[in-house]
Amino acid sequence: MIALRGVRKAFGRTVALDGLDLEVREGEFFCLLGPSGAGKTTTLKTVAGLERPDAGSVLLDGEDMAGVEPYDRGVAMCFESYALYPHRSVYDNLASPLRSPRHRLPAAEARDRIGAVAGLLGIGGLLDRPVDRLSNGQRQRVALGRVLVRPARAFLLDEPLSHLDARLRQRMRAELKAIGAVRRTTTLYVTHDAVEALALGDRVGVIRDGRIVQTGTREDVWHRPCDTEVARAFGRPRINLLPAAVTETGVRTDGGADLPVRAEAPAGTEVLVGVRPRDLTLHGEGHRLTGTVYVTEVLGRSVEVTVRLGGQRVSLVAPRADAARLRPDDPVGLSVRPENLLLFEADRPGRPGRRIGKSAR
Repeated sequence: MIALRGVRKAFGRTVALDGLDLEVREGEFFCLLGPSGAGKTTTLKTVAGLERPDAGSVLLDGEDMAGVEPYDRGVAMCFESYALYPHRSVYDNLASPLRSPRHRLPAAEARDRIGAVAGLLGIGGLLDRPVDRLSNGQRQRVALGRVLVRPARAFLLDEPLSHLDARLRQRMRAELKAIGAVRRTTTLYVTHDAVEALALGDRVGVIRDGRIVQTGTREDVWHRPCDTEVARAFGRPRINLLPAAVTETGVRTDGGADLPVRAEAPAGTEVLVGVRPRDLTLHGEGHRLTGTVYVTEVLGRSVEVTVRLGGQRVSLVAPRADAARLRPDDPVGLSVRPENLLLFEADRPGRPGRRIGKSAR
């Protein structure tokens, strides 16, 4: 188990972690999601002992790590910058953790372990090649493999798939999840990619400005985001946020559409209604929103349609058969799945609106 309690870390006047609280359960694959500069890598380095917190505590398996050197913490970290020995072979880079006094293995056992990990990562044919002759994607897989070959009480993975192409990244997601399921090693995985977080994480933590703003399962962060910024982080196209006002029976959008959202706010309160593109349907029953086509983008078997609704634009993804003939300025009607509507406070400068209500179900 990994636990951070009230951890603060500053670099001069820049606060990287601001009272951060986080718990990764035993054997859990936990994804920490956030934009650049949110504090993700500093969190990993603090757990690994590469950065000392200015305040707060770090615990591994219930043991306070204050004063414990990185070498003695029993964690293995994969850096986004690879941190490989450039003139050594792939095999020697993978073998380096197994040659240390603490993790030394018999040569035959080490070869078997390296071969298994290299095969899993698709670099089995590169073992004799010097690292400086590899592509960035291959180097990243070597860096990840060097972490996976050694025994550890926890893996700390800093965006280990960021330099891979789309197809290889998708395959590696499946492989990483399989590794976690088989070995049951506690893993803290950092990413800026929401798709990756939802695909891999047993739970997801969203970090912003050095604080954890929400932690939960993929269902929690998708269906019950704590604020508009978390809602925007998940889903492509992004969630539609429509300005509206609370009424006695629900909310009314700026375009005059009445939507059945139970609002925990007085009538007249300005709010934002969250509608995910997957919850809008072209020409469905019970149209609640009408507008005109702004633009369409063909995405293989589906089409992303952007529709003008009064002064707003909303996005949805429709089957190609339903949307292929649409042209700009064509009138369209949209039906809404009311059971999935979300309600938020209006955004304020520097503060995203909190979720304040839920849809009728």
